[in-house]
Amino acid sequence: MNHEDAKKKQGSRESGVGGKVKNSPVPNLDDWLEIGKIVAPQGLNGELRVYPDTDFPERFEEPGRRWLLRPGETELQPVELLNGRYIESKNLYVIRLKGVSDRSQAESMRDCRFFVPISDRPKLAAGEFHVIDLLGLQVFMQSSGELVGTLVDILPSGHDLLEVKLDAAFAEDKAGKTVLIPFVMEMVPVVDLENRRVEITPPPGLLSIND
Repeated sequence: MNHEDAKKKQGSRESGVGGKVKNSPVPNLDDWLEIGKIVAPQGLNGELRVYPDTDFPERFEEPGRRWLLRPGETELQPVELLNGRYIESKNLYVIRLKGVSDRSQAESMRDCRFFVPISDRPKLAAGEFHVIDLLGLQVFMQSSGELVGTLVDILPSGHDLLEVKLDAAFAEDKAGKTVLIPFVMEMVPVVDLENRRVEITPPPGLLSIND
């Protein structure tokens, strides 16, 4: 299962695998993107509070079909989003679904998760990337072509950070450890999705300070 995030290299011009529930069937969500989770009812008229797991506000603001997975179930069911609004102070959306008109119905949907097909990913602007497309890319020194390691995660920060697992050939004594590289144009000038590679130009010492 994938989460829907997008990242942008700063200066240029949207993560995760679901865990198994003990003794419960696990849904196959490889072709789906998780975009949010219902955390509570809102008021008495069936509105729902949703914590988003997406960088695209239209997922919860524009009417249309979404898919829902109830806790303990393995089959997604289609639902119709009628409207939604973002509550910035709480970092969540308040939405209304077709057929949910009172608090009791809303309460029964607590912990349900929203999905969209992976084929329905929004197009990104130049310099932006879907996180799931970046994970697993090999990372190379641009100056020498030397393999540094594999991109294993992207950590949100003032500037997003690429977490790179070091290759044994690059640093035998640190094989398997990770380093953090700011995702900025000056240090990550090349992201080549077609060839599954990233090229970096880190300043001296950067690859040795994040043990």
